[in-house]
Amino acid sequence: MTRQIALIITFVSGFAMVASAFFKPVEHWGEDVAEWFNVLAAIAFVLGAANLAKVHLEKISSRSPGWGYSGLTIFFFTFTFAVGLMKLGVHPMDKFPAVAMSGEKDAEGSAFWWMYAFVMSPLTSTMFALLAFFVASAAFRAFRAKNVEAALLLGTAFIVLLGRTFAGVVLTGWLPESLSFLRLENLASLILEVFNSAGNRAIIIGIALGVAAQSLKIMLGLDRSYLGASN
Repeated sequence: MTRQIALIITFVSGFAMVASAFFKPVEHWGEDVAEWFNVLAAIAFVLGAANLAKVHLEKISSRSPGWGYSGLTIFFFTFTFAVGLMKLGVHPMDKFPAVAMSGEKDAEGSAFWWMYAFVMSPLTSTMFALLAFFVASAAFRAFRAKNVEAALLLGTAFIVLLGRTFAGVVLTGWLPESLSFLRLENLASLILEVFNSAGNRAIIIGIALGVAAQSLKIMLGLDRSYLGASN
């Protein structure tokens, strides 16, 4: 019976979202379902936090390899949660000047905002900067001109990479205006704006069709994997 109720809720929610996008009188249905989702998301966050604490506390208790990192994870998770919950450094809203915690937790100048701007954001930038070297290394190993297709891929990647650097501008900057379209920076822009855009649109259309098909299977109960079983 519990599974049947879950299937009915899924169908009703999916139908409401689809109907709200096509029929003006019921467009508020989508907003109502989104509110239900926010409630479920809040519960999921609590469960996720509990699972994170459980996994890392078990590693600390058993002294598993890397348990020190688990200790740091628990410490900073607890610290960040406390800062956001207590709204440290938050200024009152103009409407409620007497209520010290009435402002937004991530308002500029607050402790939560400071942690994001000066800790999280630099760490994220550093991580992506390091990933660039791994991507370049993987591309060097993968782009082997074994056939015509691989050679085209290698040549295209070479043009785009050089065209996005100052070296590419210098290498082909001597070409006259009549042949400016052959400059590496212009060729790179052409590849990204024309060929790459066409490929991206084809991929997005394919993804959209796949999402629509999968959503229809879930709404009709043909795919019940989200219930924990395949049938």
